[in-house]
Amino acid sequence: MIHNVGMADAKVAKGDDTLRTLGLGSCVGLVLFDPSSQVAGLAHIMLPTSHGTTEDRFKYADTAVETLLGQLIEQGANRNHVRAKLAGGAQMFAFSTGMDLVRIGPRNVEAIIAQLVLLHIPIVGSDVGGHVGRTIQVQCDSGQIWIKTVLQGDRFI
Repeated sequence: MIHNVGMADAKVAKGDDTLRTLGLGSCVGLVLFDPSSQVAGLAHIMLPTSHGTTEDRFKYADTAVETLLGQLIEQGANRNHVRAKLAGGAQMFAFSTGMDLVRIGPRNVEAIIAQLVLLHIPIVGSDVGGHVGRTIQVQCDSGQIWIKTVLQGDRFI
């Protein structure tokens, strides 16, 4: 079964199910998975920081990682076996300014990595940055991600 994940949303599934999210530009698709229990989760993260809000926990990197981890554990994942993969975080538009506000994609990636380090979750694959959008599909039983782009073809991580 394919489970579609919308913006600022997340889903957890098991076994031979597939998780999919469309239209990752500056947003990041965070995959957490436990290969031993074949439980995987996918969050479509839009912004780096929640600034303290408790709403829309999957919208923000600083709240999404821990929330998704909790959902994986509730579905039977072993905390010690959880691994991470990331895709997205593109800089979709060229700006002549170096202002941090227009670096949403790179800031999303940095914020997610900081949370993964804090939670001691190893990153075992990534396809981030650049200037192209991505659509990803995750196989829950293996944690393999199929990344589709318009201009750069398909790849797996």
